[in-house]
Amino acid sequence: MVRLARMTDYGVVILCQMARDSEQRMFTAPYLAELTKLPLPTVSKLLKLLTQKGILRAQRGASGGYGLARPAQAVSARDIVLALEGPVVLTACVDGGEGGCDFELSCPMRGHWDPVNSAISEALRKVTLAEMAMPRPAYDFIGLPALAARPVE
Repeated sequence: MVRLARMTDYGVVILCQMARDSEQRMFTAPYLAELTKLPLPTVSKLLKLLTQKGILRAQRGASGGYGLARPAQAVSARDIVLALEGPVVLTACVDGGEGGCDFELSCPMRGHWDPVNSAISEALRKVTLAEMAMPRPAYDFIGLPALAARPVE
């Protein structure tokens, strides 16, 4: 199973909260922790990391805090994954994979995972933070209104 780390998921939650609140330019860690219901130490750690990676900017002072370094439309899901997890690499043998394996030179799958890896990376590049921050309509997987959204008869 391909799965993002919990910290990446939390990072997306924080970034989406920031992107949704266009009135608020700068956010403090305690305020974001309150809004997202995430632990303050986790929020603080993610804010510092996202600042180091250029997704956020930090401002010191009484009106300081953290803000998006660029518009939410200019931040992709791929940017966020790269910042929090590193390159998208499904197996050790894809371009950019670390460590390799003992059978790499004789493996019949050598090079075959690269197109899959590239497709996932490209899909992440196409989704913006602005899109991820938008509220989802209440529809189920086949496009009909979800049961929870239907009136009780």
